[in-house]
Parts: sequence; structure tokens; C-alpha cells
Amino acid sequence: MSLNSTPSGERVHIGFFGRRNAGKSSIVNAVTDQNLAIVSDTKGTTTDPVYKAMELLPMGPVMIIDTPGFDDEGELGEMRIHKARQVLNKTDIAILAVDASEGMKACDRQLITLYEAKNIPYLIVMNKEDLLSTVPEAKDHEIYISAKDKSGIQELKERIAHLVPTDTLTGKLVGDILHAGETAILVVPIDSAAPKGRLILPQQQVIRDVLEVDGIADVVKTDRLKDAIENCRTKPAMVITDSQAFKEVSAITPEDIPLTSFSILMARYKGILKSSILAVAAIEKLQDGDTVLISEGCTHHRQCDDIGTVKIPRWLKQHTGKDLHIVTSSGTEFPDDLSAYKVIIHCGGCMLNEREMKYRFKCAEDQGIPMTNYGITIAYMTGILKRSLSLFPEYLELLK
Repeated sequence: MSLNSTPSGERVHIGFFGRRNAGKSSIVNAVTDQNLAIVSDTKGTTTDPVYKAMELLPMGPVMIIDTPGFDDEGELGEMRIHKARQVLNKTDIAILAVDASEGMKACDRQLITLYEAKNIPYLIVMNKEDLLSTVPEAKDHEIYISAKDKSGIQELKERIAHLVPTDTLTGKLVGDILHAGETAILVVPIDSAAPKGRLILPQQQVIRDVLEVDGIADVVKTDRLKDAIENCRTKPAMVITDSQAFKEVSAITPEDIPLTSFSILMARYKGILKSSILAVAAIEKLQDGDTVLISEGCTHHRQCDDIGTVKIPRWLKQHTGKDLHIVTSSGTEFPDDLSAYKVIIHCGGCMLNEREMKYRFKCAEDQGIPMTNYGITIAYMTGILKRSLSLFPEYLELLK
């Protein structure tokens, strides 16, 4: 993956919702000027959410999501509606497609209620204006278009662009704590569990962040860390390591050099660091037979010593001395009902956008289930949690 590529977790997610045959897919195709979605007069043509990462002017990198009809019927229809509801949890901007010739229906108003409850900026697109003898004056949040005739599409794109949340994608991984000319040593273990031929996404993003502030990124394997520190012309501003190497890296890194991990940086970036810190001590309350959910936001080929399915479960059982039941989940699926779990440990979420990460943590909070992060968990069990947060004094207060 190129350093210039924009990962899905960094894109503005634009979800298209509405009733069957309201023209959601036609609007998607018209807005993107591509045949991304299958269009048909048959109700229920879109059966699963369709994702497409692309550049959309004047916004830039976005993730377009076309969803099944919100008025689908039957047992299968209910499953499709559930999928559409899940998309809402990662949607930064919501588009409600309405057949202008039929007007607003109950399920359209239900969707608006959901948008407002989740604080999602939205736009009501009154499609099929070509079927109207007279086009009414648009109300608040409304725009009249014809996806078929391509009328009103440019205005629609401009209206969508103005809905982009002002706080979207403005954070930094290290750019706000590293200054020009300073060195960050990045420890990247290359072992049986490392992806072949590439760096994982958080490592790429941190390197890019360091370069953007005119810092120096010194990337080494664990066994070269001591040499890297000794050969650095000035004391490194920080050492950032893969969380699974925390114990070894902490032993090598002098106490006067701040140490953290890619996962902890990602947790701060996604807005879930505070929650992760507050929840991690719940590990001490685990008892024999308790179930722990270890969740990842992406799907990948599992190696022999995978961090989520092998290493963390092993370390967790060693630390607690308890006979724990470990359940894992990955990708876009995250359980609605979390009552079976005593603790949830989530990855850094590099492939999930900020809204979805915060949603997952909010679900856990609402159900009273402690939910923490890979890096925080490993730092805690290694006994270096305080040290791993030394770059962020505002969070050290949470440990008192």
C-alpha cells in the first residue's frame, strides 16, 4: 500500500439510505459518475451494503455506501434492514433518498429520527423530480433532483461537501507531540506473525505523520533498537513500538526516553484512549469461566502466533491465572448484545473510522461492559502502563 493511499478509516463515510425503489443506487451512480451499484425497477435489488472507496470532488477521499431498502419485508428483509442499521454506526454523512412522486413515508421519518439521535449530518434527496408536474420549494435539509436526467447532481455534491463534519480527520497520531528535526524511533518486529512484504497500516501512518512535521523516522527491528538509540546524534524524542514487543522494548529503552505503542497512538487518534485506560483494570476481576471478547476491525490471514487470537489470550490467562473463555470477532461484525462478556479488548481500529470506533465503545459502556484496547492491555499486563502514557500527561491523571 502506498503512503499516499487513503485507508478506509480515514475517509468520510457517506451512507445512502431509503425505501426500496426510491432510487438510492441511481443517485449513487449519478453522484459518483460511475456504475457502482446495480439499478433495476425490481424492489430489493440492493441486498447487502455496497462499499466503494473513491475520490469525490470537492470533498476528496470518501467511502460511498449503498444500503438495502429500509422498508424490506420478510425474514430476509429484516436481516437486510439490520445491515442497513449497522451502516449508520459508521456513517459520517447520511443521504435519505425519497421518491418525490410518492413523498415522505413513515420509514423515511424513522430514518430521520435515527440520524438525529446519532447526531449524523443528513440531506433529504427528493429524487425523480422528472415525474413531477411542478417541483415544490425545497424544505430544510431537502434538495430536488433527478438521478435519471442527472439534474441537480452538481448541487447535490456541493451540498454533501458542506455537510462534512468540521472535526473530521483533523487529528494527528504524533504530529502534535513531535517537532521538526526530532527523531522518533519506530520498533517494527519482523517475525512469523508480521505481514509479508509490507508494514501494517498504523506503522505507515505514523511514518507519514513524522515526515509531515519534518521529523526523523528511524525504523528498526527490536534487536537493533539499542544500536539505534546509541547512534542517534541527539536523544530520541520518543520510541514507538508494536505493542506485542512492549516488554522487550521497555527493557532496552532508557527511562528518560518516552515510550508508547502504535496501538495506543491509534486509540488516542480514534478518541477511545480515555475509555480504554479506565476499563483495563477490569482484567483483575476476571474469574474462572468468564468470557472475554477480543475484537479486531479488519480481517486478515491468521499467522501461527497471531496477536489477537494467540498472544493476547495466552498473556491474559498467564496474568490472571484464570481459566478464561476467549471469543474473537473481526471485520465489520460487532455483536449487538455484549452481555455474555466480562471484558472486551479491541484492536487499534486503524481500518475503522472514528465514528464506528466510538460507537463500539459506547455500546459497551451502555451495557456496562468494560472495553479496552490492545496496546493499553499489553502495557498494563507488562507493568508499564504509566510509562506508555508518559507522552500524554493529561491521561496520566486517570491512573491515580
